Amino acid sequence: MNTPSAPAAGSPPAINLPDVLLEVTAVFERYEHALVNNDVAVLDELFWDSPHTLRFGATENLYGYDAIRAFRAARPSTGLARTLGKTVITTYGRDFATANTEFFRHGSDRTGRQSQTWLRTPEGWRVVSAHVSLLA
Repeated sequence: MNTPSAPAAGSPPAINLPDVLLEVTAVFERYEHALVNNDVAVLDELFWDSPHTLRFGATENLYGYDAIRAFRAARPSTGLARTLGKTVITTYGRDFATANTEFFRHGSDRTGRQSQTWLRTPEGWRVVSAHVSLLA
């Protein structure tokens, strides 16, 4: 894990401020729990309700919150169990973060990858961009 650093004038924001890193780690873990338990309400809550939000999945490209919500509602609720591999969460200042992880679905030999871009909004931390892919 990176150690926090203070920004100099004109430089990028502080990286991995401890309190912000704890917040984003907690919301990432909440998202993961909701994902494997098909808690669609929490998944919908954690995506930014905006036409600017996008999610590129293993088989679909979704543009806007409404498309993402519709995908979640129609997605099968079985076969969601998975184990995470290396997870890297990095915060930039107090309001922006990325989360990247490898995952392994139970019963599959393929390695998955997931990336999320998180933004602090007035409602709390929200995913503004997500990508899921599978290695051959």
